[in-house]
Amino acid sequence: MGKAKQILAALVENKPGVLNRVASLLRRRNFNVDSLTVGRTHNTHISRMTIVVDAEKVNGRRIASNLFKLVNVIDVKLVSDEPHVSRDLALIKVRTDDADSRNAVTEICDRYPARIVDIGPMVAIVEITAQEDIVESLIQELDPIGIQEMVRTGVVAMGRGIRILDAEDYDPLVNVPVNGSGSYQVYGV
Repeated sequence: MGKAKQILAALVENKPGVLNRVASLLRRRNFNVDSLTVGRTHNTHISRMTIVVDAEKVNGRRIASNLFKLVNVIDVKLVSDEPHVSRDLALIKVRTDDADSRNAVTEICDRYPARIVDIGPMVAIVEITAQEDIVESLIQELDPIGIQEMVRTGVVAMGRGIRILDAEDYDPLVNVPVNGSGSYQVYGV
């Protein structure tokens, strides 16, 4: 992942305002976040947040313990402490207004897990999905050609093998969090 980074994955209730509460907690505690991504999971009641922080400035375990205090947080795991797979996606619009720049972009893409997804008379859009350091390396190579615009998703990560972060039994109508510990007490069953 490049410099010392820590990756946390948090399962949260899929409700309005949860992202705001997590972002407010990170801001109040003065945690500097490199990347924060949120997406739905296979359970419609749960979203998964991936938070990447600079390990030299803050301890990931400290962030995890603070996240556990939030009511809407179901579970938190420090993914970077275990074998994992992480990916970042970037769309990069690059100047390709002459044959030399078009050829250079094509040659660079051939050396990376990248591809040109759109090309016109003035610019091309390059897509890459890879580890963060590989994405950074591609960006550095495309920069001299002339990056016009760029957007990145932020890092998502998942533990390898049987390392699973899932609230398979979570049901918002039945399960009630116990002290933000990620443990659930079942009611009404």
